Amino acid sequence: MTAGLRLLEALATPHGVDRYLELVHPMLTLRELRGEVTSVHRSTPDTVTLTIRPTRRWRGFTAGQYVRISVDIDGVRRTRCYSPATSQHRADGRFELTVKAHESGLVSQWLHRNARTGLVLGLSQAEGGFTLPTPRPDKLLLISGGSGITPVLSMLRTLADEGHSGQVTFLHYAYRETDVPCLASLRALVSDNVRLVLAYTDAEGGDLTGFFDEDHLRTAAPWFADADTYLCGPPGLMAGVREVYAALGRTDRLHTEDFAPAPVTVDAAEVTGAVTFARSDRSAPNSGQTLLEQAESAGLDPAFGCRMGICFTCTRVKTTGCVRDLRTGEKSTDPDVEIQLCVSVPVGDVAIDL
Repeated sequence: MTAGLRLLEALATPHGVDRYLELVHPMLTLRELRGEVTSVHRSTPDTVTLTIRPTRRWRGFTAGQYVRISVDIDGVRRTRCYSPATSQHRADGRFELTVKAHESGLVSQWLHRNARTGLVLGLSQAEGGFTLPTPRPDKLLLISGGSGITPVLSMLRTLADEGHSGQVTFLHYAYRETDVPCLASLRALVSDNVRLVLAYTDAEGGDLTGFFDEDHLRTAAPWFADADTYLCGPPGLMAGVREVYAALGRTDRLHTEDFAPAPVTVDAAEVTGAVTFARSDRSAPNSGQTLLEQAESAGLDPAFGCRMGICFTCTRVKTTGCVRDLRTGEKSTDPDVEIQLCVSVPVGDVAIDL
């Protein structure tokens, strides 16, 4: 930090320089990252695509990564994670987010209803390791479903900008054709080495019909055993692909990004004891839900972002007790370790520094 900036921060205390600069213009900041919506497009009934111009401190992204987007809803700052869908090489430095309005999605529903040109969003630097290797593989299978299309579409657009000549199949699952975001863009990317395969689960007319299985895999990419596969989609698709790849002994070539919370599996033997939120001096019987949900039920308001173990916003210290990670099933029994509240369920008595 420069001496001049430190002086400005001291003079602006307790609010910080950016609180005053935003009174001049919401995109005028020294520290915080923000993004202005420059265009809004609704390609399907339940999705909205936003083009965003970030402030100068934005460092760009690598295809497949995600950013945290923050909006104020009824006076409360809400944060969620979304993956840019554009090429990482886009010349103007802007990027697109395609947001699906989920039935229980507070932020996605708000954006779908209220997004407009000129809207300013809170923004983070890009994060995440769901990215293509360098050099690029000779054969790639990209599989997506629903809103999970965004990171793999970014990969495909990036490969196109790089003039990638390797073999690529893009396999996308949707209910029907009208539910495929960016369909025209996808079709425009088809070339001698890029194949688009559309699978519709609730309608005819696609290249494939029904849910993912080994036959779908071999039809879409007969060479899959020699390829790297990148997968992002709803839990059912994720589970189906993982099961097939495990049965075929190819899990080493499967790279995944979950875009939905891990399902909570309740084991009656674990739902005992109490959860203590030590700093808040509150305690409640263990309900078997995630620690984030139990904290909210206890009247607390811990910070969170993705609610699926990606962004680490809800990380807190477990001081005592045992928790189980919903994604891996692994248990943590050591005291004074950091855990993610949104993907951790208590096993018996647990105390959290919250």
